[in-house]
Amino acid sequence: MSDKGVTIDFLIRQNFYKYQRLYNQKAMEYGVSISVGYVLLMVEKEGTPSTQLGPKMGMESTSLSRTLKLMEDDGLIRRVLDTVDKRKVLIFLTEQGVEKRRIAKEVVLGFDEKLIKIFPKDKLSSFYKMMHQIDDFLENELKK
Repeated sequence: MSDKGVTIDFLIRQNFYKYQRLYNQKAMEYGVSISVGYVLLMVEKEGTPSTQLGPKMGMESTSLSRTLKLMEDDGLIRRVLDTVDKRKVLIFLTEQGVEKRRIAKEVVLGFDEKLIKIFPKDKLSSFYKMMHQIDDFLENELKK
């Protein structure tokens, strides 16, 4: 525990929820959710297998399926069966999806730039290193 009696996981969770609230507020201005925004940012130009999106985003398959269905209904994505492996479904952005992706990217990068400006480079470097170590630790714990 830190000197204030707050655990590392509490601070990560607290900041994660604040990030989520902030991004949801921004996303709502453009008629999307944070989940939709993340999918928009994760889909590659040459298509992304739907099975890769969940793990990249830390989303459960049922939540991802609902999000993809909503995005398809809203005309942001299209699903295409892989020509080689018919079991695989590739996700592509539509023109509207590409435009929403551009906006999502501006919001995320703009916020990131604001954060980068308030921290010295050495502290940012330490932060990234520590977060990668926490990620590795959690992956190992999950495998046990």
